[in-house]
Amino acid sequence: MLRELQTFIAVARHGTFAGAGAQIGLTQSAVSAQMQRLEAHLGMTLFDRTGRSATLNEAGRRTLELADELLALYARLSEPEGGDGRGGLLSVGAIASAHAALLPDAIGAFRRASPAWRIRLVPGVSLNLLASVDAGEMDMAVIIRPPFSLPAELRWRTLAAEPFVLLAPAAKKGAHWRQLIESEPFIRYDRRSFGGRQVDMFLRKRRIAVRDSIEVDELPGIAQLVARGLGVALVPVSDGIGAWPRGAVALDLGDDVFHREIGLVERARRLRTDEPDAAARLADCIVEAARQSGPRAPAGRARALKTRRGIA
Repeated sequence: MLRELQTFIAVARHGTFAGAGAQIGLTQSAVSAQMQRLEAHLGMTLFDRTGRSATLNEAGRRTLELADELLALYARLSEPEGGDGRGGLLSVGAIASAHAALLPDAIGAFRRASPAWRIRLVPGVSLNLLASVDAGEMDMAVIIRPPFSLPAELRWRTLAAEPFVLLAPAAKKGAHWRQLIESEPFIRYDRRSFGGRQVDMFLRKRRIAVRDSIEVDELPGIAQLVARGLGVALVPVSDGIGAWPRGAVALDLGDDVFHREIGLVERARRLRTDEPDAAARLADCIVEAARQSGPRAPAGRARALKTRRGIA
């Protein structure tokens, strides 16, 4: 409930959910959701809500005094024993491929410079991770760029552009990608994911009719299905996925290539004055790790993929 208590203090100071959200980098709906969770958890109403204002009632004023004390105690817990520096906890979400290929280097660099800070890694799909950052439940996340505009309170930094290829059984390596995608069973990248939506849009835009057979969200799982001869699939080239399995080959889409954009989403502002420096340093480490990785294609990938930038 620490996030909710921080937001509660901001609402008490600013008098409205919108004013508190503007200060701490949350949308008004995210602030409202956090206050509903806090009231449900405590079993009491904390505000007298009138129009757009939110005035503390008696229970709210008592809770405010205790919330200040609780956060002060938590801040003391995050101080390194016997040291003058401050520490704390940063929560970072990431899609699966970033966990394997990008975050280890970034976190290593951050921890060498800021050993007092702890990192909590949260796996997930892009949509859920984006919602958690927007709600203030985590500090940042490495996700696929969504097909819609981000709230003004969130900041986006591009880390990589990963080209899609047609992954096909090795026995089909001499065929043209369009011929295969129209004739072979199609293993679809889950349309509930941002990457899967890109695949769906690509097929619609080029009027390509496919024979849907299986729909999967996990890219390594898709690759294994292709390697076993169960169909073909449009998948992104990503170091985090690893080399293609034996039995699968990647066919370049040529001039029709499209990309999955990977980036870092973070809240533009935070409540605690000591938090922005550490969070900003970690975010910069993630961006630098992506930059240093440079364009490279793992063993077993198509050699024609020279347009790839960065990593995910």
